[in-house]
Formats: sequence, structure tokens, C-alpha cells
Amino acid sequence: MAQNLPETALVSGIRSQAGETFRAARDLLLAHREDYAEATKRFTWPDLEHFNYALDHLDAVATAPETADRTALWLVDPDGVDHRWSYGDLREQSNALANRLRAAGIRRGSRVLLALGNQHELWLSLIALMKLGAVAVPTTTLADATELGQRIAVAHCEAVIARPEEAARYQEWTHLVRLTPGGAPGWLDLTEPGHAPTFTADAPTRASDPLFLYYTSGTTARAKLVEHTHASYTIGHLTTMAWTGVRPGDVHLNISSPGWGKHAWSSFFAPFHAEATVFMVAYQRFDPRALMHQMQRCGVSSFCAPPTVWRMLIQADLTELTTPPTSVVGAGEPLNPEVIARVQDAWGVTIRDGYGQTETTLQVGNFPGQPVKPGSMGLPAPGYAIALVDGETGKPVTEPGAPGEICLDLAHRPLGLTPGYADDAERTQEVMREGYYRTGDIAYADEDGYLFYVGRADDVFKASDYRISPFDLESAMLEHPLVRECAVIPSPDPMRLAVPKAFVTLVDGAAATEAMARELFAHSRAVLSPYKRVRRIEFAPALPKTISEKIRRVELRRADAQRYAELAEGEVPTGEFRG
Repeated sequence: MAQNLPETALVSGIRSQAGETFRAARDLLLAHREDYAEATKRFTWPDLEHFNYALDHLDAVATAPETADRTALWLVDPDGVDHRWSYGDLREQSNALANRLRAAGIRRGSRVLLALGNQHELWLSLIALMKLGAVAVPTTTLADATELGQRIAVAHCEAVIARPEEAARYQEWTHLVRLTPGGAPGWLDLTEPGHAPTFTADAPTRASDPLFLYYTSGTTARAKLVEHTHASYTIGHLTTMAWTGVRPGDVHLNISSPGWGKHAWSSFFAPFHAEATVFMVAYQRFDPRALMHQMQRCGVSSFCAPPTVWRMLIQADLTELTTPPTSVVGAGEPLNPEVIARVQDAWGVTIRDGYGQTETTLQVGNFPGQPVKPGSMGLPAPGYAIALVDGETGKPVTEPGAPGEICLDLAHRPLGLTPGYADDAERTQEVMREGYYRTGDIAYADEDGYLFYVGRADDVFKASDYRISPFDLESAMLEHPLVRECAVIPSPDPMRLAVPKAFVTLVDGAAATEAMARELFAHSRAVLSPYKRVRRIEFAPALPKTISEKIRRVELRRADAQRYAELAEGEVPTGEFRG
């Protein structure tokens, strides 16, 4: 396939060979898309000294006759207007942008804060930065001034690419090269015309060179700066492609905000790996019915969404989407069985849960063609050696049903694992010790090796000496038709040390009354074992979340503990109901 690569992308023939090696591994997973056992048996990670995803893969797709004109990116703007770009378009436009960035002083190794929304320039910027060998620091547009300052300082950013309406937020960092689409006072025009649509790299890109610096969303601790390389977060996402089930020619929609790892997972790498179409709908306020209308109109065949979106979708009439996608997945937090059942009834497809972290690509999942067990995370991804490790002994757990921390065996280190936290050897050593990368998540395995999520190590708690998984109780509460969202925490108790308390958000139209609380307590008694029953309920208009939509139980736990510390003995906090 070397003849399909543009000459300007070649450096001593290295990239042509790298691209072919990558696509051979990709093709194996696509060929065994619905045969998990065979894919796992045959798959091995490509071992490349040099690799540049944009030059070695995307440019090859963009110059192959059968794919050059295929739609790569399809955006629907807030007015419902379609905007499409082919793989060939993205190649030429990203070449021009790479030349523009080079003219602005951005070089190989330059660290660039990238704070754009789901707009055309976001995908072009990522591709152009890859071609240059620069390091992208993706950042949410919702980050406040403190968060921006932290990212710029800790990541040692030299430049920023941001939206013009937010230019004023960056004025204090005068050392940054500042670029924005269309330009702004004191800023360079990111889309300045006149730059050549061909690009010549200055040197080969080493596969181990840094490509991304990602901040984690910090559900239980301060955010960490995760480094990923030109191999770990490009080739590594072969497992993500295999899990989503996206195929060549699919129209793939992922509901995700830029700035977090999940956006790269399913709004960039998984569909581009498969030479599919990335589809995105812009909206001011999420509307499930409007989204389903666009999915129907545009023929979305592959769909990924976080649990928050799935919970909102099932509150609408799912049958309005008469031609639903044939492949649907969920990630970010475990999906509750009730949500999966409702979608199965309406669309005739099973949401396949998947698990990974910012530090990794897809580690565990329910893959296409694989039997799905209700409530299970699935099986280890091809190329990932998973061990459940006992927190006290440090040894692997082998007994079915016994919980342990999800760990990656470093003796069989997966390519999709981060090399570590940038400029933080202590934290890297903390999570990579005694031969394992430690995720901080607890699960158990059944007799068939299927993994079942228990919770974050910091979220699992004891009540009356019983070990309680918030996820189990939340899943049970979500079976009640009037519960939209639920978060369970340990609430202080003088006799039991802690008891399960549920913070509940109700569906629209349901009243947060004492009668409703009694109904939910009765539901808890009906569906949960006595030791697991919810003992306290507090209604909340919304649950605290990270910007990437993960529930912050730690925030609820701290606030609840503080309230109890300020109460007299036997006093009940305002707004809390007991059952």
C-alpha cells in the first residue's frame, strides 16, 4: 500500500511500513469482529519504533481511491444544517493547518492547550498537531480560570488554540502563542488562508514520543496529568474500535465533550481506525427527541453514550427512532441493568458496556457477538492481561465472586497503558507497583471470567460489617420508574458506623415528598437483601458531577459527614427521610 501514501508524508520509507503494520492489526480485529475468542487468541500489539497516526494512517486513507471521497466528519450545527468533509478534505486542510502552526512557531514537542468545542477546527487541529509532532493538551471549554491556569502551568504550555468568544480568558498568559479561528485582537488567525495543502515532516516521529497530556476528571482525588504517546493513544485504541463494533462505512455518533479522553476514544480514533464517518450534533441544551430525529435522518448505525445520556433517553419514547443503530455501547460509568433492558425492549439491541480509564484505552468490554451477561462489564480486551488483586495481601484473587482491584499485569504490558503521569514520578510509582498497574476500581469475576463492577475503592464501604457496593444499590433504585438518577454513599451512624443513604433525582413531574420517600423505601425492601437496603433518602434537583458527567459521590459523602458533625445526637438533617 506504499503507493497510496503521499510522498510528502514519507521519511525514508519508515511511515509507509508503520502504516501497513498498524492496518494489519486493525484488519485482524475487523475480520474477527464477532468472534471474541479468535480475536483475543490471534491479536498482538504492533511493535513500532516510529509511528505518526496522521501521516501513516489518515493520509493513507485520504489518498486511497476507495476511501478518499468517503465522508470522514459530519457535523450538524444548532440550526440543523449539515457540514461534511471527506478524508481527502481533512488531509489537505490539516496539511495547510500544520504549515500555519509551524509558521506561528509551533514545533515538534511544543505543548499546545487545545480548548475548542465540537467544531471542524477541533479535528483539524488534532490532526495537524500530530503531523507536526507537537503535544496536544485537550481542555474542556468549561474549565474555569483556576483550572486553565493549572493546566497551562503544569503542562508547560507554549501555545493555546481556543474559540474567539473565550479569547479574553487567556489574556494574562502573555507567553502563549495564541490562535483562534478567524482571529481576535492580539490573537493569530488559526484559519489564515494561503498555506500549502502539502506537508513535509521535519523528521520521523518516534512511537514513544508524547502526543497527549490529559487531565483526569478527578472523581475522588485531585486531577492528574496523564501522558500518552503516538502509540499508546493511537494504536492502543484498536481495542476501543473492536469494542464499539464500528465498521468501515458506518456513521458513528459518540456523545462526548471535547477535552476528555473519551472524546478521543470514540469521536476520533475508533471511527477513524475503521475508516468510518464521525457524526456529531451540536445543541444548546440536550434534547433526547431532537437527537433521535437527527439519528434517524442521518442513518446513525453506531452509537456510544455515557450513562447520563442513556438515562435521559429512556425517559423519552425510544420507539420514535424507528431505524435504531445496530451497535450501541456505553462507557464512563457502569450502566445499570434497568437502562439496558429498556433499550433492548425498544430498539432490539443490547447496550454493550465497556470499561477503561484516561490512563488506558478500552480494557474490559462486552464485544460484538459475545454473549452479554446482565450487569457485567464483560471480558478483558484483546491485548490486555487483567488481574483482580486483593487489597490486603497484594495477591491475585482466583475464587469466583471474590472482589479485587482491577489491575494490569505489567509483565504483559498493554500498548494502550500510559507511560505515567507527566513530571510526577511519585504518582506514577504509586499506581505501577509490585508488577501491576492499579486502576483503583473494584470488581469480581464469575466462573466464566466475566467481570462485574463493584465500585471505586474509595466508594465501597462497610455497613454493619457488610461490604456495600454503591453501584448495586443505585442499580436497584433506578428500577423504580420515577427515579432518574441516584447516588449512594455511607452516611454516619452511631451503631452501624455507616448506613446506605441514597441521593435521588426524580423524573420531571414527580414530587419529592415524604410519600415518595416511603414508596422508594418500600421498593428498596422489595428488591434488595436486608443488609443492602437503603436506610436514608434525600432528594436532590441534580447530582454533583465532573465536567465529563461522572457522579462525584465523594462530594456528597463529605457534605453529608459535615452536616452530621454539626447536628446534636439523634437529630435528623433537614430534607432527609429515614426508612
